[in-house]
Amino acid sequence: MKLIIAVVQDQDSHHLLSSLTEHNFRVTKLATTGGFLRSGNTTFMIGTEDIRVDKALELIKENCESREQMVAPVSPMGGNADSYVPYPIEVEVGGATVFVVPVEHFHQF
Repeated sequence: MKLIIAVVQDQDSHHLLSSLTEHNFRVTKLATTGGFLRSGNTTFMIGTEDIRVDKALELIKENCESREQMVAPVSPMGGNADSYVPYPIEVEVGGATVFVVPVEHFHQF
């Protein structure tokens, strides 16, 4: 058995949740916040049999697209201002960060 932990952008979470439940995956959805852009993320915890991991990863890849987004940088507070860029920059956001870890024990009460 494996535990898949997938961190996705909020705007992709609804489609991913629908797709996972449609394919009979059991999913726990957590509201989380990213550290880089300080924007909302959703973290999915999916417990599944080893043979279904590839299908889950395929669904995550299909439903979580990366995109370009303009962000206004936060000014440094007492830090080094040499690398501070005072105008909005375009960064790639979205996609998914996925961890697949082995499950030694599983209990359902």
